[in-house]
Amino acid sequence: QVHLEESGGGLVQAGDSLSLSCEASGPGLSDYRMAWFRQAPSGERVFIASILNKNIFYGDSMKGRVTISRDNGKNTAYLRMNYLGPGDTAVYHCAAGPVVYWDLRNAAKYDYWGQGTQVTVSS
Repeated sequence: QVHLEESGGGLVQAGDSLSLSCEASGPGLSDYRMAWFRQAPSGERVFIASILNKNIFYGDSMKGRVTISRDNGKNTAYLRMNYLGPGDTAVYHCAAGPVVYWDLRNAAKYDYWGQGTQVTVSS
């Protein structure tokens, strides 16, 4: 069983940067795509970015303001977010699974999820 735990969320001001971490444990992690999604209140989970080996993809929601990275030795994925605004307020989730390229933006295709970390951006 794969376990994911996010950290790094909090309250920041508009224009600030924030880095999130997702620590993973369990079998088969090196073969799994890891991704970040966010979910605003009463909203669906929106794809932000994914990484598998050297293949990195960004969704339109935060493209140009985020950088995803991964340390396989530490089984940890990271999300660096810049120029945050109130519209970025959401719960940010880490996900993992054997997801193929054409499904990487589809939250339903990821088998494992963390509980999420709240990011609140004040104006």
